[in-house]
Amino acid sequence: MGAKEYDIAVIGGGPGGYVAALRAARQGASVCLFEADKLGGTCLNRGCIPTKALYGTARLQEQLRQAADHGFTLQGVSFDYAQAVARKDAIVDQLVGGIVQLLKSAGVDVFSGTAAFEAVNLIRFQCKGVVGRVKARNIIVATGSRSVRPKALAGDGKNILTSTEILAIKDFPERLLVIGGGYIGCEFASIFAALSCRVTIVEQLPRILANSDKQIVREVEKALAEREVEILTGVAVESLAVQEKGGVEARFAGRVETFDKVLVSVGRAPNSTGLNLDAAGVESVRGAISVDDHMRTNVPTIFAIGDVTGGVQLAHVASAQAGVAVDNALGGDRVYSGRVVPSAVFTLPEIAQVGLSEEDCKAQGIATSIGRFAFAASGKALCDGESRGQVKIVAEKDGGRLLGAAIVGEGASTMIAELALAMDQELTAAQVAHVIHAHPTLPEIVMEAAEDVDGLAVHKAGRRRT
Repeated sequence: MGAKEYDIAVIGGGPGGYVAALRAARQGASVCLFEADKLGGTCLNRGCIPTKALYGTARLQEQLRQAADHGFTLQGVSFDYAQAVARKDAIVDQLVGGIVQLLKSAGVDVFSGTAAFEAVNLIRFQCKGVVGRVKARNIIVATGSRSVRPKALAGDGKNILTSTEILAIKDFPERLLVIGGGYIGCEFASIFAALSCRVTIVEQLPRILANSDKQIVREVEKALAEREVEILTGVAVESLAVQEKGGVEARFAGRVETFDKVLVSVGRAPNSTGLNLDAAGVESVRGAISVDDHMRTNVPTIFAIGDVTGGVQLAHVASAQAGVAVDNALGGDRVYSGRVVPSAVFTLPEIAQVGLSEEDCKAQGIATSIGRFAFAASGKALCDGESRGQVKIVAEKDGGRLLGAAIVGEGASTMIAELALAMDQELTAAQVAHVIHAHPTLPEIVMEAAEDVDGLAVHKAGRRRT
């Protein structure tokens, strides 16, 4: 095959790659996209979306447990995990199909195969056994990340699983060991525990969800404990052994126990293997492609976005960086700051945060004022049967400018958007508090937490702060 030339070539079809391709095509550029697996990448096929589909199932189960409080008597209720998995797969297929159509309608040429650099502006790809080459004036690398697989905890894909493989199981485990108490491990622990699986979390660090606000995490820990999830921190799993009779024998904390399945979720690494970066002279550090604040590598016509850069591993970060990379590839001068990046963890209850935590500010010597308001004091939360949680706002001591926020509770992933926007616009807590919030709604909790920064929350006992 001869080498066809494009304005922009994108390697990787995840939330960074396909968004970059669409944005470039809609600005009139000729674009091609390479994807070795399925469009949508890890997020859509093996991460964000399928886990949230199962999360929706687990959340419904939690609501069913409250049925009696609402006057309902449920009899003969059963659960078919295989049907829940089928629902998950259907949602994924629908969204993948949507991306396929979007790329087609935008005129993006999609190549289903592996791609690697052969020179600065030349890509060699293999598609259905056929080798071809593509020239591009600019190239955007968006190959994401992969699950880390420690040798001591090597998986077999059937019993010892990564986050990808656990999404494919059809038989519901009675006992699950989760190795790693980060957001991936805790999401799966919450989902399976809600569906009546006995779960044990083992985390080497002193606490689970180490990157989240301590007070917010306590609410998640309480909820997990109520579902009889065992949490062991400061502990390492010494060995795993698949048993002939089934199950996995695990050694940790002086114990030997057998589990139906083991999830190894100890992190993700940049997925740059096989790109042949040296052929283009692209610099990387331990697999992470080095970029500047324009998302440009050391080679002016080559950009990289998302997890492969070794930065914050969030789908929406990759999508935001895609816009920056495309604009700059087409002659612009946009800068990606990453100053305000909201995140959400879909445990039960949800947690979400943006900006600095109270602990971050103390470590940096920043004087703060803290505002808090509990879901239990919200009429809407009580009506919904979701009284667990709180909104916490961190503001500068002098002036009240928002520095960060954390939320735990129903709808946390939605409510954090207001505070992210406020931070982006450098608003103060008082300015957020002065915005009229509809009643009765959960966002009123945000308003009252903002008022509480100055000791003015109407529905919270206490005196005005001096």
